[in-house]
Amino acid sequence: MRGLSVLSWILIICVCQVAVRSQYYSDTLPYQPRRVVVTNLHFYMHEFTGTTAVVLTQANITSNNSSVPFATLVAVNDPLRTGPEPDSELIGNVQGISLLAGSNASSTQYIEFGFNTGKFNGSSLSVFSRGDPGLAVVGGRGQFAMATGTALFNPILINATNVIIEFNFTVVHY
Repeated sequence: MRGLSVLSWILIICVCQVAVRSQYYSDTLPYQPRRVVVTNLHFYMHEFTGTTAVVLTQANITSNNSSVPFATLVAVNDPLRTGPEPDSELIGNVQGISLLAGSNASSTQYIEFGFNTGKFNGSSLSVFSRGDPGLAVVGGRGQFAMATGTALFNPILINATNVIIEFNFTVVHY
């Protein structure tokens, strides 16, 4: 019993020495606030049902008469363009998932708007929101690091095979 007690004290002393001698933190630096930037973006998302938006799964509900059944999970990889025309300049893409969980075909979405040309090449905006008229911007990469803001959208064309949506983003970033 005495040997166990001595061993316990030796271990406690060793653990205390490690904690005292180790440097697990860095020096504190003074806060240098960065300039806040507000950016307004305007572009169009072009979606092609079955090609750039694919149903991953949906609930087996027989009583639903909606064209977009309740509990449908959709993966999207849609091109972003400068205009509503199919041949307008390609500036990036939208990737993410959308869960159709409302009785009126509303959805909850996690999507990322990635830009691969121009001033914002390599940057992206992350949206996690319900699919109401305004989406919440919750972050970003590149020039949009720590972004917040809103994305208003306006459906331009919706038919059985194509969807074109106009987006107006107001983004606050650093």
